Amino acid sequence: MAVSLAFLGLGMITVHHLNHSRSQRILWLLEELGVPYEIKRYERDAKTMLAPPSLRKVHPLGKSPVITDGELTLAESGAIIDYLIERYGAGRLSPAAGTPEKLRYTYWLHYAEGSAMSPLLLKLVFDKIETAPMPFFVKPIAKAISGKAKSSFIEPQIRQHLDYLEAELGKGAWFVGDEFSGADIQLSFAIEAAAARGGLNKSRPRLMNYLERIHARPAYARALERGGEYTLLA
Repeated sequence: MAVSLAFLGLGMITVHHLNHSRSQRILWLLEELGVPYEIKRYERDAKTMLAPPSLRKVHPLGKSPVITDGELTLAESGAIIDYLIERYGAGRLSPAAGTPEKLRYTYWLHYAEGSAMSPLLLKLVFDKIETAPMPFFVKPIAKAISGKAKSSFIEPQIRQHLDYLEAELGKGAWFVGDEFSGADIQLSFAIEAAAARGGLNKSRPRLMNYLERIHARPAYARALERGGEYTLLA
């Protein structure tokens, strides 16, 4: 990942914001911290839903979220959340270093993308395979393969993760005990994705209540106003 660590001359934070993407939670974090920022907007291709090539001018992978802060360019949600809280949080949204809570916090930052999102992304891919244009004689084979992959591996994995998250929320009001933290912001995308397309419903009341509580936060609402349409909430 191309990251400049020259921290001299930091200026206004710019969030390179792709519509309907993980960058929405970076806007939310900045609203929670009360840190001024600018948004540079990028639109997905209407047919492919891929990010535009212009994002590669910011970061070689052409992914979002990416932030720039003076000389610094930084990608990856977990790294961005860690950086912003450490630099601008003034002790907020992260447990104290060296505590068990800090270790739990770090675990959730990595778990969200490293474990929770993987089966949800696979489900999205295989769902698209089932509806993609293809010759009529291929479609039954493609649907059969997709259906088998989802029923035998992907959907059981999603259920396992949702059961795990539901149980973990029984240990406190938030994922790192009773204090809202950056880990909750990082996990929000996976849980919203599960509600949108992964089968999360009222059968897991703690997770549904969690979604209600994060959506009720004023900073979350302000981030939506600035970020624009966010179809995971549809």
